[in-house]
Amino acid sequence: MEMRSFFSFDSPSNYIISNIKIDPSRSPFIQDRLEVLYEENSIDNIKKLVKDLEVNEATFKVVCLNNMEIDETKKIPQSERRLLEREIGLCIEGEPDLNHPEIIFGVILIDGKWYFGKHMKSVSIWLKHLHKPHSYSTALSTRVARTVANIAVPQPQNIRAIDPCCGIGTVVIEALSMGINIEGRDINYNVCQGSRKNITYFGLTGNIILGPISEVKEHYDVAIIDLPYNLFTHTSTEDQFNILKHARRIADKVVVVTIETIDDMIEDAGFVIADRCIAKKQSFLRQILLCE
Repeated sequence: MEMRSFFSFDSPSNYIISNIKIDPSRSPFIQDRLEVLYEENSIDNIKKLVKDLEVNEATFKVVCLNNMEIDETKKIPQSERRLLEREIGLCIEGEPDLNHPEIIFGVILIDGKWYFGKHMKSVSIWLKHLHKPHSYSTALSTRVARTVANIAVPQPQNIRAIDPCCGIGTVVIEALSMGINIEGRDINYNVCQGSRKNITYFGLTGNIILGPISEVKEHYDVAIIDLPYNLFTHTSTEDQFNILKHARRIADKVVVVTIETIDDMIEDAGFVIADRCIAKKQSFLRQILLCE
């Protein structure tokens, strides 16, 4: 579902080719990104082309990304990958640095075609957010929270988002760490305080407001709502429906997280479910619904 939000389609393969640039560190599911400079049918042609690369004063290194099976393409053994990296690196005019290069180039073989370009490795920022000073067991995992934020806001430019039931701030933290313009809101004073402390703990800056969604006057491009549920709250079905009705009022698009099937309630609130998936956390099954 995150892939569809980013690229407008998904793939049964473990790679995707797209003109859309996504920082791989945004997603818990993306490992690498290769910004393709050359595409050839043979590695010898790649070696010829890289001779024209201009790295100026920057140091560089080359990595071969065939360290696992990629669709139908078999893994290239490590010794062969190292040899490829060395041969291509020797063709590039510049200063190699295997430890702290300023530029990393990548080369990969997929279905008989070689691709060469600038490589970017994913950094699992969301793992650092596991260690919040304030948390509770039923909150979304940081991995799911980051995915939900990406589904809601795949392209952050000029987008305003709100999490009006933000709880301890799990979604808000992930969104803020990706440069998404989001504010949080909750009806519980202590929870708001905990959320603010969590945001500050990770060196982020964000606004958490005390109050119900019914008091929201501004309009947003998207809202993210992890619906309160009866197991740990006193929220009734009527309360949940009122949250959805106000979400329809304040936002053009809403991503709803729910442990119950609420399709009828979503429709009665004026939404159409555009996409959906299931997220698991221990014994909890959560539905993630993209509503427009």
